[in-house]
Amino acid sequence: MLEKLDKKLKELEKVAIAFSGGIDSSFLVFFANKVLPKENVLAIIVKGQMISKRDYAEAISFLQENNFQYIEINCDVFEVEAFKENHKDRCYYCKKNIMSKIQKVAKEKGFNNVLDGKNTDDTLCYRPGNKATKELGIISPLEESGFSKQDIRKYSKQLGIKFWNKPSNSCLATRFPYNTLLNDKYLEKVDIAEETIKELGIPKVRFRVHQNLARIEVEARYFNTILQNQDTILKLKDLGFEYITLDLNGLTSGSFDK
Repeated sequence: MLEKLDKKLKELEKVAIAFSGGIDSSFLVFFANKVLPKENVLAIIVKGQMISKRDYAEAISFLQENNFQYIEINCDVFEVEAFKENHKDRCYYCKKNIMSKIQKVAKEKGFNNVLDGKNTDDTLCYRPGNKATKELGIISPLEESGFSKQDIRKYSKQLGIKFWNKPSNSCLATRFPYNTLLNDKYLEKVDIAEETIKELGIPKVRFRVHQNLARIEVEARYFNTILQNQDTILKLKDLGFEYITLDLNGLTSGSFDK
């Protein structure tokens, strides 16, 4: 599997990688820098309202600590009407907008091959953004080489990537039911709430918003942590919520896609 990825990257020779800071794109950037000259690998990270501040800071730290070549670009996701209106196909339009910007910057820097960190698991669930990347000709070497999420974590650990087991995160817009009109303040509230809960020692959380009610999703083993820190949790009402609830179903990926 690693040999196949190695061969693919060497065939491409020079690559720009859409970098989110998640384990998939981190593994790809790390491995590409291992098998190609560093000047032939460019990580492009997008800064926008849809990304948590913690994830963005950790992504930049990873690139700087490893002395990887990278570029930051700003993106206002609210210029995409489908994102603002949070349609079910929001991810398609948002991804097309973002990846088009990444392609443009990459070509300006002399990188014609743009890669993403899509893996085989990403083809098994509702991911409208995959259609956009396919239309744009984005290359997915991890998927093409047969890497699952589990494979990526295993090889990341072997390579010494310190956050090989980092929980997956997603766009902050996924915390709202489809067709909820979004704005940057709503996304900021979610980011603040989730960061507050993570500071209690809970590594993965989803703060789902239903107008004036917020629903906290965490793994069942952290229910007591939530209940034992009610004062901290109830302060989240100051963000503008009348009710703060704990979802007894636990943490559910793609909660609003069910």
